Amino acid sequence: MTGPGRMATRRVHCRINGEASAFEVAPFRTLLDALRHEVGLTGTKKGCDVGDCGACTVLVDGVPLNSCLMLAVEAEGRAVETVEGLAAPDGELHPLQRNFMRCGAAQCGFCTPGILMMAKALLAENPAPTDAEIRFGLAGNICRCTGYTKIVEAVALTAREAAAEALATAMGAKA
Repeated sequence: MTGPGRMATRRVHCRINGEASAFEVAPFRTLLDALRHEVGLTGTKKGCDVGDCGACTVLVDGVPLNSCLMLAVEAEGRAVETVEGLAAPDGELHPLQRNFMRCGAAQCGFCTPGILMMAKALLAENPAPTDAEIRFGLAGNICRCTGYTKIVEAVALTAREAAAEALATAMGAKA
């Protein structure tokens, strides 16, 4: 739509949480704002709005990005995953979500979506991280409520469970 007093919009086509999606957005809008306002996915949080806190972390083509620093139009043709995409379609929680609950890793929960997405990317890249590697991997995500210990414990537990499951599957395949 253009004309006097009207801003031109663009239609963006992408995959969000595994499903085809299309939305209209002004060219200056960030992916964070488009996800929250045009798409209706409010799990991704707006913290600092300048890329410092990590609350808005999403995966774009599997890579963690601060969605407050990416224009929505840059998502054209790409795969975007938000915290809403972690749980299975039947509602079963992702192992990271389950272990965050089990370990008490979430306090107020504001930073949790971004940390979960960063942790998912970390484990995809390094399935057996040390505690130091987890802390380094999550360093761009600020949490003001916890001391990070329980967050690190939850990520480490998820890694151990995935390794045990992979071993059990491999042993079953050999039998």
